[in-house]
Amino acid sequence: MVKNESKMHLPSLDDIFTTQKERDEADLEKVVYISIKDIDDFPKHPFKVIENDEMKEMVDSIKEKGVLVPTIIRPKANGRYEMVSGHRRKKASELANIDTIPCIIRDLTDDEATIIMVDSNLQREKILPSEKAFAYKLKIEALKHQGKEGTSRQVVEKLETADIVGKSNNESGRQVQRFIRLTYLIPKLLEYVDNSVIKDKDTLSIALSPAVEISFLKEEEQSCLLDYIDCNLITPSQSQAIELKEMSQNNTFTVEKMEQLLDESKPNGTPKLKVSMNRLSSVLPSTLKNDREREEYVIKAVEWYDKYQKKLKERNSQER
Repeated sequence: MVKNESKMHLPSLDDIFTTQKERDEADLEKVVYISIKDIDDFPKHPFKVIENDEMKEMVDSIKEKGVLVPTIIRPKANGRYEMVSGHRRKKASELANIDTIPCIIRDLTDDEATIIMVDSNLQREKILPSEKAFAYKLKIEALKHQGKEGTSRQVVEKLETADIVGKSNNESGRQVQRFIRLTYLIPKLLEYVDNSVIKDKDTLSIALSPAVEISFLKEEEQSCLLDYIDCNLITPSQSQAIELKEMSQNNTFTVEKMEQLLDESKPNGTPKLKVSMNRLSSVLPSTLKNDREREEYVIKAVEWYDKYQKKLKERNSQER
């Protein structure tokens, strides 16, 4: 007896009363509108959300058309949500006085969320060196935890893992490692590295190559270098940065040696007036902590003396 095959594959009520397109869409992630107040920022989010001209354009676009690309969020244990991809859209919506934002909700582990957050933001056209540095570092740490794409804990610190991270952004593993070195810079020096992208001729900046060498200096040595840069308005060249690194690694770094090295003439230098500290020590307050404060004190004293001399001349001319 031949079995009736049709009885073995009876269609469900859903199959009868829905189209194939509707059934396909049911399997896809849903876009829902969530209150912005219920969405927290991603912890240690390395990308800056700045209210600049680009943000203003996004605000104007959202006011006119709404948020066209849904954000990605994940649920938190306390009933709130965490933003994974869409921090700038969230900020622009807030500035546009919009209460809700379209979201795709995904259950993600910390590592999965980190990788999505990094990859989605690295697609932006303008990225600061500091943003790329911390983003690459976060992604490598996430890959280390989950062994993604065949990597393991044993190889995560090797160049192969950095190659995986850089591949999606068209950069070599070596370049990824160079950017990660920037995370060892003190904040103000890292800010000067970001300035190299802004390309403002009136702003102090440090290029990537010398910045990588400077990152090997100890924190107190970097602070000494920062004081010198701010007082003299010059930054180290590549060769000078390499020498500073060697001084640090050989434990021969001193402020005097650093100043002697950086006092050499260089293209981005400005003329300096040197005054013996022996002459100034008797007139400068002992409360001044560093060369930057001493310089500021001397400048204000000279400005006050200049005004005093002008008033004195005016008074003498009136008496005549």
